[in-house]
Amino acid sequence: MNVETITIIFLAFIVIGCLIAIETPNLLSAVVCLGVVDIGFTILFLLLKAPDIAITQMVVEVVCLIILIRATVNRDKSADAGERKFFGLMTTITVIIILFMFMMKVVPLFGDFGDPVFLRAANAPSQTYISKGLEDTGAANAVAAVILDYRGYDTLGEATILFTAVIGAIALLRKKPRKKDAHHKIE
Repeated sequence: MNVETITIIFLAFIVIGCLIAIETPNLLSAVVCLGVVDIGFTILFLLLKAPDIAITQMVVEVVCLIILIRATVNRDKSADAGERKFFGLMTTITVIIILFMFMMKVVPLFGDFGDPVFLRAANAPSQTYISKGLEDTGAANAVAAVILDYRGYDTLGEATILFTAVIGAIALLRKKPRKKDAHHKIE
């Protein structure tokens, strides 16, 4: 399978996950489906050779899932019947087996362990970063040149997303609510 076919399969997987999340009446199931959609996006970013965006996607996904699961667990107290639990277990096992078999086909596309991916693509941006990084940016450190010069706006966006996710998680997951001042009360 080529990368385009795998990308189309993952996009279909993401659309199906979104539709399930929208249509399911169980809030916790909808949150789990959104987590699966986010993992699909993370894998897509890896396939499209954007590991920095994939890392940001994964961090934001984990923080958002923690917040959403905490918010939905107390609201959704539905009891499942025995056959529904069995159906859910069989569905989960089937999906895990299918994903495992699919990943066994996808993993060889990444190459051998330790084999640098950027050497396979002669016109990859990494070749420019390595060959012209010092003269274009004046930075002696190639990583700093990429992060701050070549991809400065991208780095700024990722830092903003991470900062916002952490601040949101801290605000929602604190143990004690903020106390209200006496002069803010309306009498």
